[in-house]
Amino acid sequence: MSQEKNFIQRLISCLSLFKQPTHAWVIAVVCMVLVALCEPMVPALLQPLLDKGFQQNSFSVWLVPFALIGLFGIRGLGMFVGQVAIAKVTQNGLLQLRVQMFNRLQDATLSLFRQQNASALGNTLVFEVQIGALTLVNAMIGAVRDSLTLISLIAYLLYLNWKLSLIVALLIPSVAWLMKVLSRRLYMLVRSSQQATDNLSYAVEETALAHREIRLHDAQALQTQRFRNLGLAMSRLALKTTVANAGITPLTQLFSAVALSAVISVALLQSQDSHMSVGGFAAFVTGMLMLVNPIKHLSEVAGPITRGVAAIERALELINHTPVETSGHFHCEKAKGHLHFQHISVQYQPDHPYALKEIELEIKPGETVALVGSSGSGKTSLANLLPRFVEWTQGDVTLDGVSIRDWDLRDLRRQFAMVSQTVVVMNDSLAANVALGKEPDRDRVVECLLAANLGDYLQTLPDHIDTLVGHNASTLSGGQRQRLAIARAMYKNTPILILDEATSALDNESERMVQDALQKLQKGRTTLVIAHRLSTIENADRIVVLDAGRIIESGTHQSLMNIDGVYASMFRLGSSGNLQAS
Repeated sequence: MSQEKNFIQRLISCLSLFKQPTHAWVIAVVCMVLVALCEPMVPALLQPLLDKGFQQNSFSVWLVPFALIGLFGIRGLGMFVGQVAIAKVTQNGLLQLRVQMFNRLQDATLSLFRQQNASALGNTLVFEVQIGALTLVNAMIGAVRDSLTLISLIAYLLYLNWKLSLIVALLIPSVAWLMKVLSRRLYMLVRSSQQATDNLSYAVEETALAHREIRLHDAQALQTQRFRNLGLAMSRLALKTTVANAGITPLTQLFSAVALSAVISVALLQSQDSHMSVGGFAAFVTGMLMLVNPIKHLSEVAGPITRGVAAIERALELINHTPVETSGHFHCEKAKGHLHFQHISVQYQPDHPYALKEIELEIKPGETVALVGSSGSGKTSLANLLPRFVEWTQGDVTLDGVSIRDWDLRDLRRQFAMVSQTVVVMNDSLAANVALGKEPDRDRVVECLLAANLGDYLQTLPDHIDTLVGHNASTLSGGQRQRLAIARAMYKNTPILILDEATSALDNESERMVQDALQKLQKGRTTLVIAHRLSTIENADRIVVLDAGRIIESGTHQSLMNIDGVYASMFRLGSSGNLQAS
C-alpha cells in the first residue's frame, strides 16, 4: 500500500511540472468532456434507428446522416483542439524542465562531472526528458479521456438496463488489479533500461573520443565485444519490458469477452420476459463493445506512465539532489592580486592519499610564481584551488586577505584568467570564443588575436572574426587552439593569470612571439605558471618545486641551482628546453 501511495505521490510531483498555461488546460478539459459525451450518442442514435427507422414515415430519412456527420464533426473538432492545447502544455513544461536542468548544470559542484559522464547528462537533458514528458502527459491525458468516456458509456448503459450494467462493472476492478501488478514490474525494468542506455551511450562516446588510442593499441575487437555485451544487456531488458506490456492486452480482452458473454446470455433471458426491443438490445451491446476500447487503453496506460515518471524523475533528481556551489558575500570589482595559501591540504576521497599537504605559500601582487614538479605532484590541484574548482580539506586560501570561500563566487572568478593544457572551444564565432561570457568588442578581439600570434590564421577566415569555428574547433591545429585560449585570457584582462602549460603546443617561433605578449600582459598582474618548458619560467620571480603534494624547494632559478637539489637535477636532465623529473 505504501509503495502504491509513494508512486502516486511521485506521479503527482511529475505532473505538477505541467501546470501552465492555465487557459490551455481549460480548453483541453472542455474538449475531453465534449469528446466523452459524444461517445454514448452513437448507440443512442442506433436504438431509434433500429426500432423506428424501418417503419414508414417514422422520421425524415436525412435526419440520420445529418446527425451522424454532426456528431463526428463535433467529436473530431474536440479531439483536434484538445490535442493542440495539450501539446502547448507539454512543450511549455518541457522547456521549463530543461531550463531548470541546464541551470543546475551551471551551478552544480564539480563533483557532478566526476560522477556522471557527458553522454549520460546530455541523454537525460535532451532525449529522456522529451520522451518522458511526451509519454507521461499523453498517457495521463489519454487515461483521463478514456475514464470520462468510460463514465459516460456506463451512465448510458445504466440508463438502458442497470442489471446488465452490474456485470460490466466487474471489468473495472479486474483491470485495475492488472495495472497495479504490472506497473511495479515495468517501473523496475524502465529504471534498469535507463542505466543500460547510459552505459551504451558512454561506450560510443568513449570509442569516438579515443579512436586513435584504440586503433594504435589494436583494441577494436575488445571494444566491439564490450559494446556487444552492453547491447545484449539492453536487449534483454527491452524484451522483458515487451513481455510485461504484451500481457496486458490479451488479458484485458479475455476479461471483456467473459463479461460480453454473460451480458448476451442475460439479455437473451431478459428479452423473453420483458420483451426488450431489438433497438434497445443493439444499443446496449454496442455501448458495451465501445467500452472495450477505453478499458483496453486504460489497461495499457501503466507502461507509458511508468516510463514517463522514471524519465522525469531522473531530471528531478538532477535538479533537487545535485549539490550547488556555495558562494560568499564579499564583493569586489577588481582585486589587487595578493594570494596566500595557508597550510592547505587537499584530499579528493577519504581513503585516498593527499593531493596537497600542508602547503604554505604567499604570492604578492604582481609577482610571477612558477610551479614545477613531476606529473601528479599537485601543481594543477594548487592552481585549481583559486577559482574554487577544487575545495580544500584543511587550511585556507585568501585573496587580498579575504578567504576565497567568503568571496561572491562570480566576483571571485572574474579575477582569474586561465589557460590550461586542455582548450575547450565553443560552437560559436571566433569573436564570441575570445570574448567568452561578454559582448565582443571587435577591436579588442582582433588586438588579442594578433597578440596571440593568430594574425595569419585570421586572414584565412571567410568571415574574419565572425567565422564559426565549429564543434570544439576541430578545424584548428593544436597550436592554434592553444593560442586562441591565450587570446581569451588576454581579452578577459584580469588581475590574476593562471597559465597551465600555456605555450606547450607552440613551435619555437610562435612561442617567442606569444611569450613577448604574455610578458606584457603579466606586468602588474599576479601570475601563477605551471610549466615544464624553461622559457616559461626563466622570467619568473620565484620557482616553487612540488613533490607528492608538498613544497620541497622555493626560490629563484639561480638560487635553486646553487642549492643543487631537485630543481637543479630536473634542469640538468632537461632536453630541448623541457624540465624533467629525475
